[in-house]
Amino acid sequence: MALTREFKDQFDWPLFVAVAALATVGVTNLYSATSVPGAAMEELYIQQIYWLTLGAGVAVLIAAIDYRYYERHGWIAYGAGIVLLVLVFLLGREVRGSQRWIPLGSFSLQPSELMKIFFIVAFAKYLHNDPKTEGRTLKDLIIPGLIVALPLVLVLKQPDLGTAMILVFIFATIMFLTHLKLRSLVTLVLSLSASAPLTWEYLLKDYQRQRLLSFIQPDKDLLGAGWHAHQAKAAIGSGGFLGKGFMRGTQNQYRFLPDQHTDFPFPVWAEEQGFVGASLLILLYLFIVLWGLRIASQAKDRFGAVVAVGVSSLIFWHATINLGMVCGLLPVVGITLPLVSYGGSSVLTVMIGIGLLMNISMRRFHF
Repeated sequence: MALTREFKDQFDWPLFVAVAALATVGVTNLYSATSVPGAAMEELYIQQIYWLTLGAGVAVLIAAIDYRYYERHGWIAYGAGIVLLVLVFLLGREVRGSQRWIPLGSFSLQPSELMKIFFIVAFAKYLHNDPKTEGRTLKDLIIPGLIVALPLVLVLKQPDLGTAMILVFIFATIMFLTHLKLRSLVTLVLSLSASAPLTWEYLLKDYQRQRLLSFIQPDKDLLGAGWHAHQAKAAIGSGGFLGKGFMRGTQNQYRFLPDQHTDFPFPVWAEEQGFVGASLLILLYLFIVLWGLRIASQAKDRFGAVVAVGVSSLIFWHATINLGMVCGLLPVVGITLPLVSYGGSSVLTVMIGIGLLMNISMRRFHF
């Protein structure tokens, strides 16, 4: 009884309520997004509920085990993630020119999604054991750079530009918040900018170049590479202040909006719920990210703080890039909206991250 009471007192209810609300919005929106005549996607929302239920169970398990256990096994998790990324090239199936998924019966695992969590845990372990706590120079970035470079190269080879961007942004966010020297940060940004021509020439596929060109010139190819962004903006704009109502979004119902269940669920929500509903969804993400940073500030050790920052930055960058690309502010790069986009690997990755946040939050009173 005492253990149950202690668990209840330390349970992070604000985080739980925010995540539950976001997941509810996601399933509701997915039901509407896939209830389109002739789309043959009516059952996807049920599969999403299964994934959320499984993800909740995994999150509870992750939260129940003292997070210092993960610190001790951080490199094993990292190594397992690298092995899975290599197996993608041996066992993976190709979809739309990309080889990212390993078929497991009726389910396809996307290792690059899980690698984000494995990278955060391994990177946190490295920084936890690093005696230097501030004023990091470029020389101090050599080992952290190698930790992120290995999965980054494998992800780019798939190719998966969106996940590669998320890994780089998580890495940069953690380094910035762990006292990287401003001069080192500027040099790093300039170096990455200078490598852009090489990335364009040797790493990007033709369809990715077309998407970037359509972002620079949005009206050049509205019926081709610019179709996604153009229809997304039309759906968001037509929602008005209060929206058209649940399952009444014409851009979705008339099938103008592509990938409405994976990369473009927000335009469906904004068209049906309007500015008010869209703002509430964004506020939910903002709350979870800020609450995650609050958990980082209260963590009892550096490992917990870095993991909390890493998970918060993962959710922040996913939401920011997805919302930016559907609003026409960023190029379309295939980034999912956490707990709103359909996808088992994406849901499991976010829920593992939520489990880690809950774990660190509940143990802020311990050791």
